[in-house]
Amino acid sequence: MNQEEKNKRLQNLNANAYNVTQNSATERPFSGKYDNFYEDGIYVDIVSGEPLFTSRQKYDAGCGWPSFFSTLDNNIKEKRDQTHGMERIEVRSKEADSHLGHVFTDGPIQEGGLRYCINSAALKFVPKKDMEKEGYAKYLHLI
Repeated sequence: MNQEEKNKRLQNLNANAYNVTQNSATERPFSGKYDNFYEDGIYVDIVSGEPLFTSRQKYDAGCGWPSFFSTLDNNIKEKRDQTHGMERIEVRSKEADSHLGHVFTDGPIQEGGLRYCINSAALKFVPKKDMEKEGYAKYLHLI
């Protein structure tokens, strides 16, 4: 995705999605549309469409944000975050560099122990029935 295409996509975001993805904001806990959402499908970066997580990787961590125990296709990069007087690891999408949330080491032990705590506003959900027509057919076998 080139900068012109990214700018065009950014213009289509609502204020909350823009603030989260571009200004590293965090939505209020338990306020995001995907926190308590469990349909089969794939979660992609709202800006670039990069595939990030499947519904099979999602679990209820009770933290107020969608939580995933692993990523899809290694489309996430990590960055040290020392804001707000804390030491955390921020996660961003590789292509669009969208702020997604943070990763913590208190996830399900049987799944590797990670918890990707992600803002709903940074995600677009593609239902299983629409994955092929939206270009995500190669991930259907993971759902």
